Amino acid sequence: MKIAIIGTGYVGLPTGVGLAELGNQVICVDKIAAKIEALNKGKVTLYEEGLEELYLKHLNSGALRFTQNMKDAVPGADVVMLAVGTPPHPVTKEADLQYIYAAAEELAPFLDGYTVVATKSTVPVGTGDEVEDIIRKHNPKAEFDVISLPEFLREGFALHDFFHPDRIVIGSNSEKALDVIRRLYQPFSDKTEILAVNRRSSETIKYASNAFLAMKIHYINEMADFCEKAGADINEVAKGMGLDSRIGRKFLNPGPGYGGSCFPKDTNAMAQMGRKFGVSLNLIETTIAKNDERKLEMAKRVAAAVKHNPQAKIAVLGLAFKGGTDDCRESPAMQILQNLLHYNQNVTVYDPKAMDNARVILGDKVSYAQDPYTACAGADIAVILTEWEEFKHLDLEKLKAKMRQMQIMDLRNILNKEEVCRQGFEYSCIGIKSRSEF
Repeated sequence: MKIAIIGTGYVGLPTGVGLAELGNQVICVDKIAAKIEALNKGKVTLYEEGLEELYLKHLNSGALRFTQNMKDAVPGADVVMLAVGTPPHPVTKEADLQYIYAAAEELAPFLDGYTVVATKSTVPVGTGDEVEDIIRKHNPKAEFDVISLPEFLREGFALHDFFHPDRIVIGSNSEKALDVIRRLYQPFSDKTEILAVNRRSSETIKYASNAFLAMKIHYINEMADFCEKAGADINEVAKGMGLDSRIGRKFLNPGPGYGGSCFPKDTNAMAQMGRKFGVSLNLIETTIAKNDERKLEMAKRVAAAVKHNPQAKIAVLGLAFKGGTDDCRESPAMQILQNLLHYNQNVTVYDPKAMDNARVILGDKVSYAQDPYTACAGADIAVILTEWEEFKHLDLEKLKAKMRQMQIMDLRNILNKEEVCRQGFEYSCIGIKSRSEF
């Protein structure tokens, strides 16, 4: 099939690469000239494990192309996918749909023959109706259907999730459009459930899923706080809970709170939709408020660990919102760090992939290191804020030789507590009472 994808971000680019690998001809559209120029020259514009190799393969074969112009991509396309951003409104926190609507208006005149317009961006209930009206207004003769085709790609694992989806959800009020999308995803039909629902149900599924996962994260963090006071071990508690098939093991990792480009945005949008439709969504509202509070509490926890020395050097390991990505949007690490700077300005940071993005946000407020050991040189405390694999295997002997005070605060619970303590470090983490409190 010929596929046009509007947007080349963390959804659009992996999706385009994945569809090219399935044998389709894919053209990606983006307004940013520098990004399109880079992508056409073989320079991948975001970090995602395994992305660059497949991107170069299909760029070189001609199956994957990039353009700034709708007229180069939309005419003759079987499917046009909208994968533009829906950032939160700065005041109301509802999803800002200006980019979706602008894309719909711009592509409308170029629809040629029957086309399925699929919204992959996470959008509020009823957005498909609006997109349909916009296209119809600007091209009354167009033959098309608008469907909801939500993405379920985890940043850092987007390609893996594309090729191994839990489910494929198609929200369509048209059998003709449904048949087109089923053919597109036919390679997955034997191993993945393809769920056909109405358009508004599909738009709700993505929000309901992300809100539920955010609540699960908040719940295990509350249990971690309880364990710290009660003398239980949250890792043991989470394992015991996860063995219940009704609960499951995933998203029971205690930490500094959820973040990233999806959960904060989508929980806020879901809460806003609840208010719009007059439905009380108290669980989601509470999760949002308490998750925001947690970032400040984590910063206070770090500051308290070095309160005896106002000039203490703090080494922060991890800036991306999760391991496997360079994305710092709504990163708990960045939010904790920015709160921490109110207490202490002597901070050096390191992240394996997110340094450039972090510099845009932090500027000269912190010092930057090229590796974790340089970051920890002369430090009074090392604070792990992102669960990078590299940090799980730190050379503790080397770290001990670098640091001024042997103190590690592991806010991702990724280190082996016994090994760290055996090396002589003072170690604290989430959900386990520290030695000094026994």
